[in-house]
Amino acid sequence: RNIVLNNPRRRNALSLSMLRSLREDLLHDVRSRDLRVIVISAEGPVFCSGHDLKELSSEDDVKHHSQVFEICAEVMTLIQKLPVPVIAKVNGLATAAGCQLVASCDIAVASEKSQFATPGVNIGLFCSTPAVALGRSLPRKVALEMLFTGEPLSAQEALMHGLVSKVVPEDKLEEETMRICHKICESSKSVLALGKATFYRQMTQDLDTAYKMTTQVMVDNLTLRDGQEGIEAFIQKRKPVWSH
Repeated sequence: RNIVLNNPRRRNALSLSMLRSLREDLLHDVRSRDLRVIVISAEGPVFCSGHDLKELSSEDDVKHHSQVFEICAEVMTLIQKLPVPVIAKVNGLATAAGCQLVASCDIAVASEKSQFATPGVNIGLFCSTPAVALGRSLPRKVALEMLFTGEPLSAQEALMHGLVSKVVPEDKLEEETMRICHKICESSKSVLALGKATFYRQMTQDLDTAYKMTTQVMVDNLTLRDGQEGIEAFIQKRKPVWSH
């Protein structure tokens, strides 16, 4: 499924209405057997500029401000809870909560012209919620330099530090994203869903707990119909036929 941030005049800002739409699109028919991967892209030269600052002025009350940040956190954590991989296809600038969105996706493919920044500090609103995703994607000192200075990372720097998975020329962005999607679609949906959920669970655990938990998951994986089908197909030297 393709989800396109499509408000280029507002630099694809994550307004309350944009966040609600994004949540709705992410959850739409998520249990369908046909849904295998979600791609988030954007129209215009800015992938996403973060929160709509007009919604964060003193004209709106604290309750409204809380609502904006709460639904944003909900959307960012939802991405990792979904049973299918979520890919950010970035062609342009991603700042603040827009940078958080990229960091929250499972995979991020960026064009060479893309840039990533958390410039909230420059306008007196430190990017504390983007820092949650940033601090879990980047080395601490790289994340903190971004957060303290607001200066952007180039696409190549973002790749070097692990914020994105791939950097390609702009004219190859669609092709490379689709190649990854097609590769994902060759696998069993149920196996991928188990693997994704397990990956994020074990990342928060200590080494011994992580191994104990994943050992059990490997055993559980073998009880799945597709777990057995994959092994049988390998032994019989044929292509597996997944039930998903």
